[in-house]
Amino acid sequence: MTFERFLPDPAATDALAARFARTGPDSAIVHLQGDLGAGKSSFARAFLRTLGVTGAIRSPTYTLVERYPLADGREALHLDLYRIGDPGELEFLGIDPELAALWLIEWPERGTGALPPPDLHVTLAIEGEGRRLLARSCSPAGAAWLASMALPSPAGL
Repeated sequence: MTFERFLPDPAATDALAARFARTGPDSAIVHLQGDLGAGKSSFARAFLRTLGVTGAIRSPTYTLVERYPLADGREALHLDLYRIGDPGELEFLGIDPELAALWLIEWPERGTGALPPPDLHVTLAIEGEGRRLLARSCSPAGAAWLASMALPSPAGL
């Protein structure tokens, strides 16, 4: 199943990321792909804010992973794998897949073979002054998630 939207500005990207966060399952793995500047980190930031993360939400470009406690006691991981040279490097990050309820992974193709499979694959592409978001389900949970996103929203996103 797929879901696609044109996002004319950063506010639309934030609103749609918030909608994804509100409709998502309790545990999920989300792969975020797109060119540099396409909005992956902005999407992740708005997603995490919606789940109750307060304080600074840093892009993990240099740290590779940032951990965030969620309002409901779960943990979210935001990974940016742009700077890794080999998927085997993920082993040194000390990530326990059982502890994190949410994974937001930028540049997941660089971790192929070392990452858990995604529930949702989100691609952001620059289109004129805006962005085009294409989400594809990769699991039954992801398909249910996208089905809930297909329902009308108050803001039309």
